[in-house]
Amino acid sequence: MTGLARRCRALGVALGLALSAPGAAAAVPALPAAQQQAAEAPRVMVMLDLPPAHLRAGGSYGAYGDDAGRQMRLRLARRIAGEHRLTLVEDWPMELIGVDCVIMRIDDGRSPDAVVRELSGVHGVAWSQPLNTFELQGAAAPRYNDRLLAAQPADARWHLARLHRVATGRGVTIGIVDSRIDTAHPDLAGQIAGSSDFVPGRPQPERHGTGVAGIIAARPNNAMGIVGIAPGARVLGLRACWERAQDGRTVCDSLSLAKALTFAIESHVDVINLSLAGPPDPLLTRLIALALARGATVVAAIDPHRPATSFPASLSGVVAVGDERLSALRDSVYIAPGVDVPTTEPEGKWGLVSGSSYAAAHVSGLAALLRQGGATRRPADSLLGPHGTIDACALVAQRFHLQDRGC
Repeated sequence: MTGLARRCRALGVALGLALSAPGAAAAVPALPAAQQQAAEAPRVMVMLDLPPAHLRAGGSYGAYGDDAGRQMRLRLARRIAGEHRLTLVEDWPMELIGVDCVIMRIDDGRSPDAVVRELSGVHGVAWSQPLNTFELQGAAAPRYNDRLLAAQPADARWHLARLHRVATGRGVTIGIVDSRIDTAHPDLAGQIAGSSDFVPGRPQPERHGTGVAGIIAARPNNAMGIVGIAPGARVLGLRACWERAQDGRTVCDSLSLAKALTFAIESHVDVINLSLAGPPDPLLTRLIALALARGATVVAAIDPHRPATSFPASLSGVVAVGDERLSALRDSVYIAPGVDVPTTEPEGKWGLVSGSSYAAAHVSGLAALLRQGGATRRPADSLLGPHGTIDACALVAQRFHLQDRGC
């Protein structure tokens, strides 16, 4: 089965789940409040002395049988529980060490340590201790519950939940210079801090900008859709592009892009995503140079038809990004996931996309993770390392001085 077929199947299964009736799964009934409180109450272990073996059934003297001895110890346990405001839960004889372990529950808010001290020295009690909790050290890797996560190439390669334990882009502002974003999409609602429109007319959300925004900032762990690379970042949607009615292509012009870039620079945006390419432009060149001089990370997509002269990706200091199909250029560009990527679409939908536009979106999100906590004014080769296929796990580990360099 090809990678596309696997992702399409995962996408289809996940979308089928997303469209199923909300009440299809049987709910687990909640415990009544009193039972829930009792289940969470602290417990202590009270070790009662067992009689010597020769006084139990099978011993040479056999003064009384095991059942009679157990009943006597239970009477003692009930008396101790009553006198010390405890509730008897269960008991378990441990003949190997000569004690009967009785579990008692504390229902009045006292600490286990205080109760243990109170029970020390009680006649018939060998010792008492809290019922301790132990934690396994082979815990499973953290996971999100987003239904299209399994189809995301970035999760398979970058392990997003693990990355997000270290950084989510919090405190970093990303400006997405693109077409209109569907800010009401269920995976983007509340994730876009502001939107500015530099294109007159055409008020409807558009696919390209919505798809790029989803890759960068989709809300994680909401039991639907996908997980963004930098879900904690502050994202500005700067609309400078539009979909052409005649062929559906998304285009921009020098003036609309200049307006959006000026807004981004004046707003002190940390990361600027330019998932676009076109001819060299003197005005845009000056604005991008100013953005870089002021400490912004500028990420641009490679045009696969003219990779060596892609503009603005070919500008010095700009992070030039291509998808996996441009891996032959790994010595001069960054390679990131950009083939068969599930992402957000207008009208609350999700779909598969491919192209350097979406690879650039991945890198803009990663740049926000790496800039979290004040890594400003760092050139691309310092922030992302040498050109080639990006190892996000190693970059995050290096940036935050983690001993574990992998995911």
